[in-house]
Amino acid sequence: MTSELFPASANVRWAQPGELAGLAAVEVAADGVFAQVGITFPPGTTMIEETDDPSRVLVAGTPPVGFAMIGWVDGSVHLDQLAVHPDHGRQGIGGQLLEAVCDHAASAGSGAVTLTTFRDVPWNGPWYARRGFAVLDEAEWGPELAALVVHERELGIELAPRVVMRRIL
Repeated sequence: MTSELFPASANVRWAQPGELAGLAAVEVAADGVFAQVGITFPPGTTMIEETDDPSRVLVAGTPPVGFAMIGWVDGSVHLDQLAVHPDHGRQGIGGQLLEAVCDHAASAGSGAVTLTTFRDVPWNGPWYARRGFAVLDEAEWGPELAALVVHERELGIELAPRVVMRRIL
């Protein structure tokens, strides 16, 4: 993908290999905000620590203050993780990252973007719904998406009701 897809004002770009390690601190800080709603994640590696592929990670800022990690699930781009450091929250960075993911997905030939998220946490399910995502009924999940949901449950992150959502592009 080329950087022309991202307006300069958004300050969204592909991560550089040397930036991936520093993104774990962004993810940990963003995850800490969930304590406000009684959600504490189990110990373990962060999602960003599980990749060494910068072509899966869009970042905002230099140095990055937020990121979106993507993959492919059942033939669609899947948003694995969206995290913005709370010191930079509520400035539209998450929305810019999300739109960059959707722009990339469309340019890559994906007809949709999928994700899993907490249904009732205000900055999760409701936030994505305001940005064009709709809850996807289990009957509409493909085999890879169904396996991903099972994997999340096994990891112990289903600490509150979760949903699968999709935005048609």
